[in-house]
Amino acid sequence: MPEGQHQLAITNREKVAISGVLQVLNYDDSEILLETTAGLLAIKGKGFNISNLNLEAGNLEAGGTVTNLNYSEGKGARSKGLFQRLLK
Repeated sequence: MPEGQHQLAITNREKVAISGVLQVLNYDDSEILLETTAGLLAIKGKGFNISNLNLEAGNLEAGGTVTNLNYSEGKGARSKGLFQRLLK
């Protein structure tokens, strides 16, 4: 895949494979928050477990039940999102 590209694949709402991952900003069993080449990606659900993470290649694989996906774009989206998370 060309550098800078982003792909997201979900199998039966239980397995997630993502490319174009730049950084994992937050992770627990109910949410994975990623910085990707396409912007911030929040994956919500339950029972998340990251089974493979390779930031050099930009790949992440996780298992769990996906209930919601949300992309955020725009300049400053990352810092604003982190600031809002700190206030929770």
